[in-house]
Amino acid sequence: MKTDHKARSRTDLVVAVLLARLLDKLETAVVAPDAGQYRSVVQHLSDELERLPHDAALDALLETVPAAADLYENLNYRHAGLCRAPLETAARAETLARDAIAAIRETSRQGPPRAA
Repeated sequence: MKTDHKARSRTDLVVAVLLARLLDKLETAVVAPDAGQYRSVVQHLSDELERLPHDAALDALLETVPAAADLYENLNYRHAGLCRAPLETAARAETLARDAIAAIRETSRQGPPRAA
């Protein structure tokens, strides 16, 4: 029996929406979630986000659920950098990261602080 591609894509989107909402709840929970549960939700949502076509429905999901947008951006960073962040924000984040790395390198070259 042949699976209808459009129906499968819609099912994948529904699953992704449910997982995205669950991830958002876990990230905003007052009590820290179980690490295993958190990893499981992230892994399942990652799988769904990689299966979904990049279309208006995916964009709407990512606009609506910040946790899913962050995960999507992290999954695609190797191809597109901070692809969902505004350019100014992405450039500032890259500059801050570069400055932090340089400061850490400089600190490690100087060695541990000496006692007075």
